[in-house]
Amino acid sequence: MIGCTAYGLNVNSLNNPNAEFRNHGRKIFEYGYIRGYEVLAMFFFPYVVRLAGLKTFGKDSTIFLRRVFWETITQRMESGVKKNDLIDILIELKKNHSHQNIEGFKFDGDDLVAQAVIFFTGGFETSSTTMAFTLYELAVQMEIQDKLRKEILDALNKTDGNITYDMLFSLPYLDMVVSETLRMYPALPFLDRVTTETYKMPNSDLVLEKDTPIYISMLGMHYDPEYFPDPDKFDPERFNEENKRNRPSCVYFPFGEGPHACI
Repeated sequence: MIGCTAYGLNVNSLNNPNAEFRNHGRKIFEYGYIRGYEVLAMFFFPYVVRLAGLKTFGKDSTIFLRRVFWETITQRMESGVKKNDLIDILIELKKNHSHQNIEGFKFDGDDLVAQAVIFFTGGFETSSTTMAFTLYELAVQMEIQDKLRKEILDALNKTDGNITYDMLFSLPYLDMVVSETLRMYPALPFLDRVTTETYKMPNSDLVLEKDTPIYISMLGMHYDPEYFPDPDKFDPERFNEENKRNRPSCVYFPFGEGPHACI
C-alpha cells in the first residue's frame, strides 16, 4: 500500500512477499543492539549522530529508494500519466519551484527524494500494524465485526460496489473502529517535541527551560482511565461524536499533535 502511495507502484507484496520494496522495508526496520543504540542516539543525542555520520538507512536501501524514485519521476514526466498520488505532487513542485531555495530546502535532488522516502518509512510499518491489529480485534469481537460489515455492505450497495473517496467518508463506524485501534495500539509509544519557550508546569515547581526535549507518553495518555474508562477493552463507541465532544483535547494523539503532526 505504501509503495503505491509514495511511489505510485503496484508492489503486490501479498502475492510476492520477496518483492524488492518489501525486502528493503524489512532491512530499514531490522532491529538489533547496535541499531537500537543508533535510534536512541537520534532522539536523545542528535549532535552525536551528526558528528559520527550515522545514517537512518543502510547504503543498499538508500541507493534502491533513490533509483526507484527517479525512474518513476522520469517515466511520469515523459509519459504525462497522472495518478493523483504523491509522485504527481512532487513533479508539480519540481516543475514550479525547482529554482527556489526555502530555508535551505530545494525542490530537486535528494531534497525531493527525501519526501517520498519519509512517506515510505513513515507508512511502511504504521499502516500494516494498524490494519493487522484492527483485523485481530474484529476477529475476536464478532458483534463489532458484524456491525462494521453491515455498514460497509450498505455503503457498497449505494455505489454499485465501487469504493470511492466519498463512500469511505460516509462510514462513521469504520472511523470509530480504526480510531480505537490507534488508541490501543499506537504506531509510536511517545510524542517528542522541543520547548519553544521557558514554561512552568501548573501546580508544580517544575520549570521547562527553552529548547528542552520533551517526551510525552502516548500509551500513558491512551490508557489513562480518567479519559478512557476500562482502557484495556476494545470499544469503538469511545469515538462517537458525543464521547469525543466530552473528552479533553490532546489526550488522544496517535498521529502526534500541533504543526508537526504526522502527515
